Amino acid sequence: MTELAWQKSTFSGGGTSGECIEVAGTTGRIHLRESDRPSEVLTTTPAHWAAFLRAIKAGEAGLS
Repeated sequence: MTELAWQKSTFSGGGTSGECIEVAGTTGRIHLRESDRPSEVLTTTPAHWAAFLRAIKAGEAGLS
C-alpha cells in the first residue's frame, strides 16, 4: 500500500493518549485505523461506508 495521508478527527483532542480513529482516502477507497494500532487498516468503499453511517444514525447498527 502506498503512503497514506492519515487525518484525525478534531474531536480526538490533542492529548498523548493516542486513542482515536484516523482516516485516509484514495481513489474509490476509504481507509480507517486506530491510532494506537497503525498497522491494522480497514478498507472499504465510499458506498459501504455511507450505508454504515446511515445505519448508525438511524439506530439500526445493533450498537447499544
